[in-house]
Amino acid sequence: MMSERELSNPITMRLPLDVLSEIEQIAEICNRSRSWVFVRALKSYLAAEGREIIEIAEARLDIENGQGHDLDDVLDELESIVNGAAA
Repeated sequence: MMSERELSNPITMRLPLDVLSEIEQIAEICNRSRSWVFVRALKSYLAAEGREIIEIAEARLDIENGQGHDLDDVLDELESIVNGAAA
């Protein structure tokens, strides 16, 4: 038995007609609702580009909070490691 997922209140959005047409076509082919197609599309976006946006924002916040590392220091450390391994 599938567990019930907590859902938001309904949202309203406007779409380009060509995008809506494709969503409706996919929903019909898959015998699913438009909402099902929207959720799958949004999950795919969030897993890729959306996740990257969040990670960049979090990294910028870390830097603002002094939790970053200076690139020159990192490169110097890497060079030391490489030179030590070559010796």
